[in-house]
Amino acid sequence: MREPECMKFQPSEWVPNHPRLPVLLYRQALSAAESDAAAFERRFAAAGWQGLWRNGVFSYQHYHIGAHEVLGIAGGNAKLLIGGPDGVVLKVGAGDCLVLPAGTGHRNLGSSDAFLVVGGYPPGQTADIQTRAASTSALQTIANLPLPATDPLHGADGPLTRLWKEA
Repeated sequence: MREPECMKFQPSEWVPNHPRLPVLLYRQALSAAESDAAAFERRFAAAGWQGLWRNGVFSYQHYHIGAHEVLGIAGGNAKLLIGGPDGVVLKVGAGDCLVLPAGTGHRNLGSSDAFLVVGGYPPGQTADIQTRAASTSALQTIANLPLPATDPLHGADGPLTRLWKEA
């Protein structure tokens, strides 16, 4: 089990990002042989993450107030802008996985035709799509949203639970 890359973001224009928690990027979380949508779905479900879906990433900047989000890259590749308008461009490909804490801006800047994402959320959390500045109460919700009990890839003993508790 490799340690993920950790990236913290300050607020970026109208995107709040999370005040404490880092974005986690697991490079080649699944091998090329096993990186497909069903494999990500099995991993996420086994770790108790819910609301699983298959799609892509929207081409407009957005964030979520009520949920942390996992994005497993099940096919193709993309350039994703993470952290709002002033964030970083990440090149991701099949087998990579991102965990975005609530408030983290994300946007697809361009992707291959085969780009496919499997997404999901911790139990009891659901995504809402925000495209404007967060209110004071929304910022409080983001900051106080419960931490997931498990890492979406590795369960209770995965890096997320340790890294986010230390943040």
